[in-house]
Amino acid sequence: MEVFLNPDALIALLTLTFLEIILGIDNIIFISIVTGKLPEQDRKKATRIGLFLAMFMRIALLLGISYLIAMKATVFSIHWNWFEADFTGQAIILFLGGLFLIYKSTKEISEKVDHKGDEEKNIQTAAKKSFSNVIVQILLIDLIFSVDSILTAVGMTNGVEGALTIMITAVIISVIVMMLFAVPVGNFVNANPSIQILGLSFLILIGFMLITESMHLSNAALIGEHIGAIPKGYLYFAITFSLAVEFINMRIRKKKS
Repeated sequence: MEVFLNPDALIALLTLTFLEIILGIDNIIFISIVTGKLPEQDRKKATRIGLFLAMFMRIALLLGISYLIAMKATVFSIHWNWFEADFTGQAIILFLGGLFLIYKSTKEISEKVDHKGDEEKNIQTAAKKSFSNVIVQILLIDLIFSVDSILTAVGMTNGVEGALTIMITAVIISVIVMMLFAVPVGNFVNANPSIQILGLSFLILIGFMLITESMHLSNAALIGEHIGAIPKGYLYFAITFSLAVEFINMRIRKKKS
């Protein structure tokens, strides 16, 4: 614990913990939607088991940080007339993660819009069969978000003494906070279908952002134009603005009813 006596280390811990919690909001939204298909008595259990296992998985990723850093090397290259890219291991993971988020979120929106009646009719039977599937999905989505946040953590703690201890501590604190708030947030999200659709739309944006970031890491060029990463500030502003508008609409609907 001597590492935290260093002011730089303490500031890095507080900043990184805050960052992990903010990034975890996206994770909580996805978990809330996924566990919403389970019976109500199983949602809390699935959320806590998934996050608990995800914490150990994220710590394991941190312990293998040297391997992740080594993934900056080019795995394969594409040189077409209209598209060029040198894909690294990091870029491949982010690209596949972005595709998964877009596919899963689009599929969930389609089910809620087009098959809502069928879904509610068979929810009890389907949910019992999908408990383990929900746990796997929670682990998978946490893995996707972990890659981006861990690489950011490496950059933030680079050169700070006890960097690995700081990162592991930040992960443990952030997961504990997520465990405390995931269920209340989940209940709120599942009770408001418009918030569900909004949350899934955010995940599509995040998936698109991950894909553009993977292209940026690969130094990709489309028709001679370099593909840059989308600044996260734009995304967070869009999410905050959309939520603010939706909360205003919810208050208006509540007053009218």
